[in-house]
Amino acid sequence: MQIPAILQTIAKAIDRADGRAVLVGGAVRDMLMGGEVKDYDIEVFGLASMESLSGILSRFGSVNEVGRSFGILKLCIDGEEYDFSLPRKERKNGTGHRGFAVEVDGSMDFSQAARRRDFTVNAIGYDLLSGQILDPYGGSLDIGYKQLRYIDEEHFVEDPLRVYRAVQFAARFGFEVEERTAALCMHMVEERMLEELPKERIYEEWKKLLLKAPKPSIGFELMRIWGITERYFPELHALIGIPQDPKWHPEGDVWVHTMMSIDAMAKIVRSEEVGSRSEKEKLKFLFTVLCHDFGKPLITTVETDQSGTKGLHTDTPHYRVRAIGHEKAGIEPTRHFLYRLTNEHDFIESVLPLVEHHLKPSQFYAQGAKAPAIRRLARKVNIEELVLVAKADFLGRTTPEAQSSRYEAGEWLLSEAQRLHVKEKPLDPLIGGKVLIALGLHPSARFKEILDAVYEKQMEGEIKREDEAIAYVKAHFVENAEGA
Repeated sequence: MQIPAILQTIAKAIDRADGRAVLVGGAVRDMLMGGEVKDYDIEVFGLASMESLSGILSRFGSVNEVGRSFGILKLCIDGEEYDFSLPRKERKNGTGHRGFAVEVDGSMDFSQAARRRDFTVNAIGYDLLSGQILDPYGGSLDIGYKQLRYIDEEHFVEDPLRVYRAVQFAARFGFEVEERTAALCMHMVEERMLEELPKERIYEEWKKLLLKAPKPSIGFELMRIWGITERYFPELHALIGIPQDPKWHPEGDVWVHTMMSIDAMAKIVRSEEVGSRSEKEKLKFLFTVLCHDFGKPLITTVETDQSGTKGLHTDTPHYRVRAIGHEKAGIEPTRHFLYRLTNEHDFIESVLPLVEHHLKPSQFYAQGAKAPAIRRLARKVNIEELVLVAKADFLGRTTPEAQSSRYEAGEWLLSEAQRLHVKEKPLDPLIGGKVLIALGLHPSARFKEILDAVYEKQMEGEIKREDEAIAYVKAHFVENAEGA
């Protein structure tokens, strides 16, 4: 295992004080799975107190004691942060993630300390000096079996967030949830244990699911099976069983399509095309795709061919499935759904236009939309972002076109938007209030009317330069400026 040299130096100092430094948690799991390690958590055994640990660590860097009451110290060295802790016992004495009595006990052995952890794969230790793997609960075997298994039922149910952790771990690593563990998670949902969780903690697990899982659909399927969507996220659960026109959606109902689309978006955000964007931007695309068809359960209709004509090779009459206007109908369900996860108002508002206009790239391509329509669209939504969302929607199907993986409508719209200089933002107005004042007009409410009229001509392509905009104002407004 590749361990930062400073950690081994610190481990030697701890050893001289009759302590033992053990790397724990996700770092060991990820190393054994051949993944990248970003966070190092070190549990220290054999020391009598937090003061002893703090004294050792302070020789190497800055010690932050904000987590001291939970037995945790943060050590910062040259901009890198490491978590050190003493083993602790936790006893549930209230609701929520703060409803625990914590007792630090440096005399505990690794097996005792690891018993409070959630899954066996997260209860593996690595002795920083000897290189010994400590695995009292068979986590290494479970990694090999690609299996997620709880350690201790009593400890597991003390923190209901572990149900969501099971969801995101299964999706991130492609693990099967062991039968008893799945049954326990389902029981916790049925007993409404998840209701004590604050939305902030749930949202963090959702973000890990969406951003880190190659196929987030695995996690959402578990939520569906375990009853989480039905109980806590009705907008998502409502997609199940909603039919779609097989011509455009041969893959199945809206739930199946959404699951395929979210996996497509997860792949897109990992591509070179999007990989450099911020985490917040990636989340915006992922949540948009998850919510893009929330309007369909509200307005989908199934119409039987009134002629009574039978379908080809079947005795069933022809059916036509329609969901006209589902884009706009999905705005309010999306808003309600997202506020159930987060209070980030600006983030939620950034998702809504993408939901409302997600069909526009395909519609515009089919209609051969002209420049004015594309310019107007750019005023409502970022076209480059919209095409990414529409591409995931397009790829979340089993049509021959989707199977080709090429989204021609998106390519066309991006090309047109680039040509019209509206790919990333709308056209800048050619003139503003200062120009109107220079033309002798007096500031008033009419300024907006004048500037809107000029900008409308700009949208239509009738005015392309500042001098043309000024000439238009002179011809239509300056001569009638008295009292303006």
